Amino acid sequence: MESDDVPRKTSKVLVRKPGLILPELSYQIVGALYDVYNELGFGHQERIYQRAIADTFRSRSIPFVEQYEVPVHFHQKKLGTYRLDFLIQDAVILEIKQGNYFRPSNIKQTLSYLKSLNKQLAILANFTRSGVSFRRIVNAQEAHS
Repeated sequence: MESDDVPRKTSKVLVRKPGLILPELSYQIVGALYDVYNELGFGHQERIYQRAIADTFRSRSIPFVEQYEVPVHFHQKKLGTYRLDFLIQDAVILEIKQGNYFRPSNIKQTLSYLKSLNKQLAILANFTRSGVSFRRIVNAQEAHS
């Protein structure tokens, strides 16, 4: 095993910033992500990370729905359904990715989920070789209403 393949522990030191949307819930979610990475490391499929995150949420009594279905309508006709990885406390969308970076399509997809559900905040998380990276994505329309 090369040194780059050794799972690294990632720090759970989170800086609390004033003015964040749903800060306490966000910190709980991100803390769970770090704990999952510290246990599993890099290289698993998204579904493995999702199962571990769900187990972590359950053990911490954080209410969530996994694979939450969101219907998409056009002129009152259902066109299809989105499936979110997680909807946490009916407030925060969590989307999980595995790879080295966020693609623009990941961000656009997550923003469309926010708008479809009229939610303020999503966390897009990526399990990378060097640890967990995450982005808070804010639905500007909901954040100011």
